Amino acid sequence: MTIMIRIALAILFVDNLVVGAWNAFWPASFYTNFPTVDLTPPFSEHYARDFGTASLAIALLLGIAAVKPRAHFVIPAAGAYSVFAVPHFFFHITNMEQATVGEAILLTTANAAVALIGLVIILLTVLRDRRVARRNFESARAAH
Repeated sequence: MTIMIRIALAILFVDNLVVGAWNAFWPASFYTNFPTVDLTPPFSEHYARDFGTASLAIALLLGIAAVKPRAHFVIPAAGAYSVFAVPHFFFHITNMEQATVGEAILLTTANAAVALIGLVIILLTVLRDRRVARRNFESARAAH
């Protein structure tokens, strides 16, 4: 289960690193070239750079958790990501007036997938740690 947690963390880490760096260092390019971003004008360099650096901060947490997938790193990292990703998903599904059908499908699918990944990481971590605790309890009980 830990390998699945690490893979999911790595996916979110790379996503946040790329999107965050692009926004933080080349905000106009991100606005112009990233699919569907231009659907919610106007462009604001300030907000783009703030979003980019916040994404880089979340990437840092996700990276630490991927390297050391202990619950005390994983749950806060995935939780921080989910605090962003879940409302981001709902924003997009309620603001699609300018989107084509293809863009609407892309936005809904991509945003739902990454929002779910953050929540699934938390669930898998809790299940993994409960399973380990149960095994440890049963081993200790059998030893006595």
